[in-house]
Amino acid sequence: MISTRWLEKRKPHWDKLEKLLDQSAKGGLKSLSRSDLQDLSLAYRQIAADLAAIREDPASVHFARYINQLLVRAHNTIYSGRRASPKALFSFFWDTYPAAFRRNLKHCLLATLIFAVAGFVGAILTYQNPDFKVKLLGPQMVDTIQKREMWTHSIVGIKPLASSAIMTNNMSVGFTTFALGITAGLGTIYMMAFNGLLIGVIGMACWLSGMSLQLWSFVAPHGVLELPAIFIAGGAGLRVAQGLLFPGVLSRKDSLAKAGQEAVQLVLGTIPILIIAGLIEAFVSPTGLPAPLKFSMAAALFVLLNVYLFGIGRDPRTGLTK
Repeated sequence: MISTRWLEKRKPHWDKLEKLLDQSAKGGLKSLSRSDLQDLSLAYRQIAADLAAIREDPASVHFARYINQLLVRAHNTIYSGRRASPKALFSFFWDTYPAAFRRNLKHCLLATLIFAVAGFVGAILTYQNPDFKVKLLGPQMVDTIQKREMWTHSIVGIKPLASSAIMTNNMSVGFTTFALGITAGLGTIYMMAFNGLLIGVIGMACWLSGMSLQLWSFVAPHGVLELPAIFIAGGAGLRVAQGLLFPGVLSRKDSLAKAGQEAVQLVLGTIPILIIAGLIEAFVSPTGLPAPLKFSMAAALFVLLNVYLFGIGRDPRTGLTK
């Protein structure tokens, strides 16, 4: 049980944080001195620990509610105080985003695993029952594959329009996969599994028709960017699901808000990746460039993406490369 003495000892710190927040609300962060900003950051962390302790005492529920509201205000003040600028944008993509990706790597790997398992299942089902591909792909696309024709030639004649449509579609898939994390992850899992199943069925159908080289030489140049971006969006959705299902010491609302902030960072970082992938899918992938050249380009892009995600960026919380 929380003692009265402990509450009296901690209350001045709560009052100090509330005073700093009121001052910031009236005059903005510029009204706070450097020392005030340091006190604000320190108080935020200390009072977050106070909240965790108070929640263990059912008799202190009114204090918990007050401190929770205080922390929400402090969080919004601390993390909403930066104005958007080219420098901030560069800092996000150079420092914040790669670090955020690495902190949530397990969620992205889980999304990748769901996709891969579904792809394997799709390939096996198509191999064992060739009619299965008709149910998923439709008779028109299956007929095109059986004629050993690629269904992508129409892109070449309308490259700018195709590029725009591809980007829009890919971003729609990515944001939908992320947003469905709010369904406790079920929607995100479905999106990853369905897209994996689709790739597996198409891959096996093309292999059975002797079209593997045409398919993968088309997919490789843009796929090495597009697929990881979708996996990251899937990881963002699973991060939201984790915050919703496993709040830990936080309230479910605060846990979801924290997870949502991380997840939004993850999915926003996929936008330039998907833009580049869309341009390549429209202007390079469907062309008649030799397959070795396309695969070499894919390998180079994949290496660059991994260097970006794993090799650069500092964690804004510690200032250290992570």
